[in-house]
Amino acid sequence: MTKGRYPYPDDEFDVVDGSAGPRGVHRAPRSRWSRVWPFLLVLVLFPALAFGVVNSLYSWDGLGSSSDATSDAPADDLAAEGGEGDGAAEGGEETAPEDGAAEESAEPEAPAPVSDKTTSVMVLNAAKVSGLAGKTADKLTAAGFTTVDSGNYTGAATTVSGVYYATEDQAVTAAEVASTLGITKVELSPTQSPSGITAVVAKDYTP
Repeated sequence: MTKGRYPYPDDEFDVVDGSAGPRGVHRAPRSRWSRVWPFLLVLVLFPALAFGVVNSLYSWDGLGSSSDATSDAPADDLAAEGGEGDGAAEGGEETAPEDGAAEESAEPEAPAPVSDKTTSVMVLNAAKVSGLAGKTADKLTAAGFTTVDSGNYTGAATTVSGVYYATEDQAVTAAEVASTLGITKVELSPTQSPSGITAVVAKDYTP
């Protein structure tokens, strides 16, 4: 429809002001900042998001590697311990024969000699003191000696008391006789004591 055929009179909306800008529902001109900030947001936000994603992936890979290393460590330790145990076992098997050989080669210790109180003991009085030999013999009997006799000494004169024995195996028993009587002189002498043990009590003897 052309304006010549328009049946209605002109109103205020038909009048156009040439000096003015657009009217009605037209938008106002946009500022420069409103046009720039979306681009700035993209430039800042996207790199930050990309950095966060890469960092999270790296952390996840590191966690997985640590877990694998931790899970592998006990197996390695057990293998190392197992190797040491096998070596120790093998070492024990090697040393065992050596210990056995040492025990077999070692000579058994001889039992310590003991006193035999059934050995005959003769007490001889060389001090010429009446009853001295008998009292001394009683002292030995009280100490546990079972075969004790007494008499007078007929050998060369002596002033030193002594205990004499006939054989080496009587040394321990003779030493106990001397200890019981308080005599310090103990000698191996088949001449003074042809058999058994002989105790000669002289003037130095104290009953």
